[in-house]
Amino acid sequence: MREPPLEDFSTANVPESGEERHLHGAPLLTALTVVSHPQPHRVGDRVLLQALAAGREVELSRNAPAFIPPGSALGSHLADPFISRKPLVLSPGPHGGLRLSPAEGAKVSLGDEPLQGPWELSSEEVAAGVPLVLAGRVVLLLHLAEPSPPRGQDMLGMVGASAGIQRVRHHVEQVADLGVSVLIRGETGSGKELIARAIHQRSPRRLRPFVSINLGAIPRELAASELFGARKGSFTGAVKDQDGFFQAAQGGTLFLDEVGEAPPEVQVMLLRVLETGELYPVGSRTPIAVDVRLVAATDAHLEEQIRDGRFKAPLLHRLAGYSIRVPPLRERPEDVGPLFHHFAREELEALGEAHRLSPGDPFREPWLPAPLAVRLVRHGWPGNLRQLRNVARQLVIGSRGQSRLRLDARLEEELFPAEAPRAGRPTSAPSTPAPSASRRKPADISSEELLTALREGGWDFQAAADRLGIHRTSIYDLIERHPDLRTAGDLSVEELTRCFHACKGNLDAMVRQLEVSRRALGRRLKELGLG
Repeated sequence: MREPPLEDFSTANVPESGEERHLHGAPLLTALTVVSHPQPHRVGDRVLLQALAAGREVELSRNAPAFIPPGSALGSHLADPFISRKPLVLSPGPHGGLRLSPAEGAKVSLGDEPLQGPWELSSEEVAAGVPLVLAGRVVLLLHLAEPSPPRGQDMLGMVGASAGIQRVRHHVEQVADLGVSVLIRGETGSGKELIARAIHQRSPRRLRPFVSINLGAIPRELAASELFGARKGSFTGAVKDQDGFFQAAQGGTLFLDEVGEAPPEVQVMLLRVLETGELYPVGSRTPIAVDVRLVAATDAHLEEQIRDGRFKAPLLHRLAGYSIRVPPLRERPEDVGPLFHHFAREELEALGEAHRLSPGDPFREPWLPAPLAVRLVRHGWPGNLRQLRNVARQLVIGSRGQSRLRLDARLEEELFPAEAPRAGRPTSAPSTPAPSASRRKPADISSEELLTALREGGWDFQAAADRLGIHRTSIYDLIERHPDLRTAGDLSVEELTRCFHACKGNLDAMVRQLEVSRRALGRRLKELGLG
């Protein structure tokens, strides 16, 4: 009988549907999360705007509402003396959107554009996350969120309160005390090893070894001996018996990162260990019993590799005794502020300057300037947590000894090369169109119109957004709904490599052939060492 085609229901690049984002069945609520504040300890404080769900207005000002730290029961208002007491009124808009109505004299911006009158946000824009800047000092992210986690909930060493990271914590708690193997799927840099460690630390094996191996970093010809051990004389250079990583992890957990890079012969040996609990060291005919829990991770599309004959389907089924999908950072923008401050604090502590993030004079300028905070939450973060950590390190070191973080032109080009101004465009031009009555709703744009704008704009998303009269972030939502479009993150390494060689490294030719964002494609190529 012919087997049904393999489907990938947990691949790293597929965002979850609205229903799947509800951890406990409750609908998502509109929320505001603090991204930047003159009092850095306020970053991550959140308020759920439950009144909006009931059809009522919410007033946002210096004195209301109360923002609550994650896991806490008590909160406080923003309290910055520069924010107006006159409120910005948020009220339900049509089709699940929001209407923003600033009071006269209230200084409010949508990102870097002043809000000079009433403005409507579509439901897609709210779902993508909208940065609000109050008085040029306090940055909030308007987004969708689940209800706060129960007070006292174990954060499992993971920073953030987004629905995505709450879901990951829930999966860890569900599977940690069991003996089944776990497959963690997520993009590069998304924190898969952190999740594997959390599983180990909350398992009965927590007092035994946790051994972490990156299969992509081991030469293919040495992978078998490194994992399973080898006997003296089994290959050139084997001058004595050696144990492998399975023996080193005896009684504990073995974490295999980039498991999709395992050579075919190693896949066979891994499958045998998972089925029998025994391994054969290279050059030995005597099996060795091992007691190891296997946690594997990948950013590869294993189902595609199975169809191409590069990965064994039975091994995938064994590895995925339980699967956990790690959301990319772009799907959890409300966590960017808390994560950035977490990484920055670690760097400041290493420099002996952690006092910069201590509560102080409420009239002082924010340590994280509002324009930079907006840039952080709007960035796509193709490198996820790893890239954010690196940006935090560079900014902290580059601003060493100064009262505020600085992003000079050189550092901006290095950290955000994909967001540098386009040729012929003034550097002072806004990154999104100014709010005006001519702005369009993404829902009114047809698939054909979107595709035409992308092609005419050379697959520059900002150029396409300008042509269509929408926010740049709405482009991603439209692409997600388009049946024939994909993003650069959806492309496999194999497809990228083939296209690179076929186009002789010409980025414009690759963009025309692949039909993805030029800037995002350039980032992917750099990550692969092809740029």
